[in-house]
Amino acid sequence: MKIGILGFGKMGEAIANGLMESSHSKEFEITATTRTETKAAKISQRLKINCHTENERLLAEAEIILLCIKPHQAEKLLRELAPKFKKHQLILSICASVTTEQLYLWSGKKAAVIRTMPNTPCLIRKGMTVLCAGPSATPDQLETSKRIFGNLGETAVIEEHLMDGATGLSGCGPAYVYLIIESLSEAGVKLGLPRDISTLLAAQTLSGASQMVLQRGVHPAELKNEVTTPAGCTIDGLMALEEGRLRVTLIKAVLAAAKRSESLREKF
Repeated sequence: MKIGILGFGKMGEAIANGLMESSHSKEFEITATTRTETKAAKISQRLKINCHTENERLLAEAEIILLCIKPHQAEKLLRELAPKFKKHQLILSICASVTTEQLYLWSGKKAAVIRTMPNTPCLIRKGMTVLCAGPSATPDQLETSKRIFGNLGETAVIEEHLMDGATGLSGCGPAYVYLIIESLSEAGVKLGLPRDISTLLAAQTLSGASQMVLQRGVHPAELKNEVTTPAGCTIDGLMALEEGRLRVTLIKAVLAAAKRSESLREKF
């Protein structure tokens, strides 16, 4: 499967690394483009992939184009490349806010389009990617896309009108979690724990709790109740979190990020 990564930024590198380190790495032949020859040479050397600056050449050689550019760059670039897209070629876009209809129009109405929103833990194959198919994409192309991102973590297919919400939740979510880990670690330091131990305790606790939710398949509130013994330590901690409005603050964070994702379309 020939995959061309158009615009090799941080997420493009995360996807490439994840695919190359997966158990199905031999299925993928990855090429990429970036802006300068110097950067292309460094990427080629570091990742052992063919990276260059010729976008038209990338389109000619790849079956699947991973569009890994900034949202505001999408229209100009796709309109420039529109004559070079081939019928039945697949565009997999990670551009936040840009709709499948816009991508299909800008690319000349030839290539199929699937919109995705991965997150940065794809780098270590623990990512979460949501996908929605444009009207031009076939069920087989959607399955292929799920298989690609399935090598990088979990996937979910949703309707396109839900993509802004997914962006605010899982796309931006790692940053919220890092802030929580940092805060818990600072609390440990305040209580006298060495910083490296405190960070380990915080990060592993979140990791383990997340795996409990995923593997046991029960509501998080039920798992929370299992930790909260009568008159124990946990209930006091939970009361402090409720007084600090942690629950509503996290909800507001997701809503704010989703609203920002929606508003970005006004600039296209």
